[in-house]
Amino acid sequence: MTQKVCLITGGGRGMGAAVAREMHGRGYRLALMSPSESCEALAAELGGVARRGVAQSAEDLEGIVDLAMSSYGRIDAVLNHTGHPPKGDLLEITDENWDLANDMIVKSVVRMARLVTPIMQAQGGGSIVNITTYAAFEPSLWFPASCVYRAGVSSFTKLYADRYGPQNIRMNCLLPGFTDSLDVEKFGDLTALKRIGKVEEQAKAAAFLLTDDSSYITGQSLRVDGGLTRHM
Repeated sequence: MTQKVCLITGGGRGMGAAVAREMHGRGYRLALMSPSESCEALAAELGGVARRGVAQSAEDLEGIVDLAMSSYGRIDAVLNHTGHPPKGDLLEITDENWDLANDMIVKSVVRMARLVTPIMQAQGGGSIVNITTYAAFEPSLWFPASCVYRAGVSSFTKLYADRYGPQNIRMNCLLPGFTDSLDVEKFGDLTALKRIGKVEEQAKAAAFLLTDDSSYITGQSLRVDGGLTRHM
């Protein structure tokens, strides 16, 4: 049986690295991308391949897909993961920073879908997961641009699921809450569980959506936030 392959952007540290380790533990081969050498170090540790790059670059996204295909000949699962765009007071965020946020968050997902959908069609299926934020449906003035565009990713995910579900290609969103990849311990009391999450917990949820464990789930936005949000 051919070993499955998982491609991860933002796969050098934090949640991306945790997902890489989880998917490796489930028998997937890895293609990792991140802005620094961290993706290369992790890929070497886990027996995968890596390429430095950023999600907002169409060239970098094409490069990591090409590397995965030249190395393994297939892509079964994709995790779209990128950092936070510039923050600021709502009307003080510049046009350039709104554009950067769009490139980082929405266009990166659309571009990746263009690249990997034909591959997954030829294989008979696949799964794409977009990491967004718990605040996608409960926007926060702490990070306005992120909230606006990550809500857009949930909308695109619904449309993609409708369009490509008949070809057994699934797309879902993972909406993490406060997690220990960042210095957010002080926000733990805001959650129902009275603690922040661990990257390993987010990784298990992502792996659920990336694998056949969630074979009848598509177009959904799964909040993994310890009960922080009140949206029903």
